[in-house]
Amino acid sequence: MEHRIIRSKRKTISLEVTKNLEVIIRAPLRMPDADIRRFAEKHIDWVNKHLEKQRANYRPEPTAEEVRRMTDMASKMIPEKTVHYADIMELYPEGIRITAARTRFGSCSGKNRLCFSCFLMQYPQEAIDYVIVHELAHIKHKHHQCEFWSLVESIMPDYRRRRALLRHPPKEFDG
Repeated sequence: MEHRIIRSKRKTISLEVTKNLEVIIRAPLRMPDADIRRFAEKHIDWVNKHLEKQRANYRPEPTAEEVRRMTDMASKMIPEKTVHYADIMELYPEGIRITAARTRFGSCSGKNRLCFSCFLMQYPQEAIDYVIVHELAHIKHKHHQCEFWSLVESIMPDYRRRRALLRHPPKEFDG
């Protein structure tokens, strides 16, 4: 099993399988190589299981050109959809930006400016609509408590199903 060892000031040893299919062993600075090797051999089944799982979900990173095209598409589509839902909800953002954020699909600032990730373009329209409604709801409720979810549900009764679409690996962008 090919792997990378990272030694640091830690007390325990751990294994990680990254989304890029890399196996990383994190070990204490002074742990003998033989102990690390034994640990890796003992957990080979765990590693193989997680490598297989990651391979099933693996999608190559979009190229710079694909990101540009997703940004262009999002810049046209998302503001239109946001205006549509803003009119229905009677909640109006102070601005809309499209970013290449990787860790979140959308956000609402304290000043009611909305940001959306261009990577939303890899998901179904229903999921994109859910993210827009979710962020618009934050204009009124800056939290995820009952009132927030009640507002989202009043606009989109099937929001749970739509939100679940975002948990699946994105499709490759073909726009």
